[in-house]
Amino acid sequence: MSQEYIGTKQVTAWPELKGGADGFAVKYSDGYTSWSPKGIFDSSYIGIGQVKELPQHVQRVIGEKAQNDDRLAKLSAFIKTEAFRELAGKSQGLLVAQSVAMSELSGILADRIASF
Repeated sequence: MSQEYIGTKQVTAWPELKGGADGFAVKYSDGYTSWSPKGIFDSSYIGIGQVKELPQHVQRVIGEKAQNDDRLAKLSAFIKTEAFRELAGKSQGLLVAQSVAMSELSGILADRIASF
């Protein structure tokens, strides 16, 4: 039986045209390189800058903050929509509480990064 999966991995990528289409060459940690169309790449990866020279644990914290901030931005945008206003009050409250917690986490991760 099939099931759904969510993957998390850090890759090195650079813009590259293929057959006239915008995309990215993607190099995985095992050295395997592939190509991904820009739209698919953008929906799958969040840029964290040039961190290759930093220790792995620092890279992970930077990646965690980038993922949290991306999700927080999407949640904050949703909270401003009509779809949010149509939710039950309890659901709205929980989403706002989640947003507050994610904002606090972002600050904590920023402090950790600054301390490295």
